[in-house]
Amino acid sequence: MKTEQLRARTATSAAESLPRAAALLRAGGLVAFPTETVYGLGANALDPIAIARIFEAKGRPTFDPLIVHIADRADLSLVLSPAALEDPRVALLADALWPGPLTIVAPAAPRIPGLVRSGLPTVGVRLPDHDLARALIRAAGAPIAAPSANLFGQLSPTTAEHVLEQLDGRIDAVLLGGATRVGVESSVVSLVPGEPARLLRPGGIPRETIAGLLAPFGPLLDAPLDTANSADAPAAAPGMSASHYAPRAPLRIVDADAPELAGLTHVALLAPDAETLADLRTAAAELQIVAEAALSESLDPVAAAAKLFDALHRLDAALRDVTPGKAAILTTPYPEPGLGLAIADRLRRAAAAS
Repeated sequence: MKTEQLRARTATSAAESLPRAAALLRAGGLVAFPTETVYGLGANALDPIAIARIFEAKGRPTFDPLIVHIADRADLSLVLSPAALEDPRVALLADALWPGPLTIVAPAAPRIPGLVRSGLPTVGVRLPDHDLARALIRAAGAPIAAPSANLFGQLSPTTAEHVLEQLDGRIDAVLLGGATRVGVESSVVSLVPGEPARLLRPGGIPRETIAGLLAPFGPLLDAPLDTANSADAPAAAPGMSASHYAPRAPLRIVDADAPELAGLTHVALLAPDAETLADLRTAAAELQIVAEAALSESLDPVAAAAKLFDALHRLDAALRDVTPGKAAILTTPYPEPGLGLAIADRLRRAAAAS
């Protein structure tokens, strides 16, 4: 099965392609589509068979729940339970941060299939800040469950080309909408009535912003440290596996002045800024440097987040023909204030896969 490419880069072509994409979703199909964060792999969130196809296409374990995307605040009543809707923290964050890269995890409405929730009583929901994504959800006539449109555990896609590299032939269509703007996945916050708020996954909204908004209700806690997943232990949110977001080539987080290079012949370099890239280049001068990228000229986490996955895709491709075990992507720790926390999180999980 060849994946259909639905062109939607202009208003005219979007008008032609959206009905086709929406019809595929209503028929139980899988459609990849752009959001402001990364491309998502969408299916009708109320159709258990379509949801099962997402897990099959991605090779995703069923312990990893999906995020449900809505186009309008009124659709929250389709996804969350009455008790969740009465929690003032839900309205507070939705008012301040939606549309946007924030996922709220709260008790689910009974109609949400258990597979979407990985059997948990809660579900993640967000309202994306992307006109094409919201138009698709409205045209489909139902909330859309959509993890990132990639094979499980591998690099997230920020362009349609990234989607096709991993999922061509596994899904029904990809809606072409250009590169994504934010570049890292949504921040995920747990808001269970009677429990403190928890940041389950750092993402496109800085932790400090979320904590400031929720301060009248108490502190924002972090996810517990024992979040390793197994088949009988569902994750509270996507992206919590210790190993995730990984390129094919090993990724090493190193000291720019004295990186560990034992056994390597070829490297690709990824640095937070131009100065650190120069240090890495000097330290690896005796090896073959096949590609390099600075996430921003100076430390700019917004620019870095937007570039992160695209840069990793490019560096990984540059090492594809090197003998396994002889190549690696070298990077350095990313400073963690603000959006840097999400970047550092993605790099740590990618390195854990190595």
